[in-house]
Amino acid sequence: MDAQLEIQLIAAVVAIACAIPGVFLVLRKMALISDAISHSILPGIVIGFFITEDLNSPLLILLAAVTGVITVVMVESIQKTGLVKEDTAIGLVFPALFSIGVILIAKNANDVHLDVDAVLLGELAFAPFDRLIIGETDVGPKSLWVMGAILSITVGMLFAFFKELKVSTFDAGLSAALGFSPVVLHYGLMTISSVTVVGAFEAVGAVLVVALMIAPAATAYLLTSDLKKMLVLSVIFGVFSAIGGYWMAHFLDASIAGSMTTVLGLVFLAVYLFAPSKGLIAVMYRQRQQRTEVSLLTFLLHLNNHEEESERHVKHLNEHINWQKVRSETVLELAEKNNLIKIDKEIVALTPKGKEFTDLALEYIITNKDEHIEHMKDDFFLFRG
Repeated sequence: MDAQLEIQLIAAVVAIACAIPGVFLVLRKMALISDAISHSILPGIVIGFFITEDLNSPLLILLAAVTGVITVVMVESIQKTGLVKEDTAIGLVFPALFSIGVILIAKNANDVHLDVDAVLLGELAFAPFDRLIIGETDVGPKSLWVMGAILSITVGMLFAFFKELKVSTFDAGLSAALGFSPVVLHYGLMTISSVTVVGAFEAVGAVLVVALMIAPAATAYLLTSDLKKMLVLSVIFGVFSAIGGYWMAHFLDASIAGSMTTVLGLVFLAVYLFAPSKGLIAVMYRQRQQRTEVSLLTFLLHLNNHEEESERHVKHLNEHINWQKVRSETVLELAEKNNLIKIDKEIVALTPKGKEFTDLALEYIITNKDEHIEHMKDDFFLFRG
């Protein structure tokens, strides 16, 4: 198989494997824990190497996963004291564990290819050279088989415990009431996350693992609140960024991991700006629309409370309500377009439709009944109803 194709295949498999637990980490507001795990498992890798003296031993993955779970336990134990918040607890735990790993490498493994730069950054370009040989048969890159096995386990666990994970993620109390142990599910998720991080370490490094876990899930969350759709979108964004980042690195002759992370950031930025409901532009438009609607309602209530012509003159908006001319014209245009007012010789009066809307709005304000003001706007405003 061509080396370029192998690199892209490894990147895609890593992206999918990271995206699945990443969705649940984002929904549980535990995004920072992935960064903590990706650094704090270093002592587990080093200790595993000291025991086996083999960088390819499965014991490294096992001990690193255990270290990842220990990290989560320590963070939560510190947080539960109530003295510090979760982000502070993470900031205390993972630098300490990571530093222990660095010291162990510096003191005992100087002559071994187990260095901090390789752990943090990784290099996908070298992944195809580390082959898995069974007998005398070359069956492909070792990273592809390792991450393929981890992905298979992750997908299997997802299908087996999807309902339980979904309930415990959104309502731990309900999960316990239904007989699903939130604690077991929580640490099961942390274990899967730890194993995924360790498996991807040598191929892509800690930095890209964190990016692939969090960025696709965060991007998908801006587009949907449906868990299944979020999982699918997260996988799509992860694979797209992995393949796109590889080709960006190819054309720019740049770092593959750096290029993939850059593409992840660009995809997130695009969705952050242009998402239909949660995007920045959509939110700003709604806020502007709501300000106009509040101004319109204020104006209609003012007309309803005053019979004298001086209070209902067009210029009154600028002179007495202290609105700028553009804002006044916008409110008048919106009210007239929706047939809420009529203007005769620059004197503004409510139409029957405007009077009906104003009475309903007053009733809502005074009684605070269940009828929502948004539903009223849907009925009366042309650009909504």
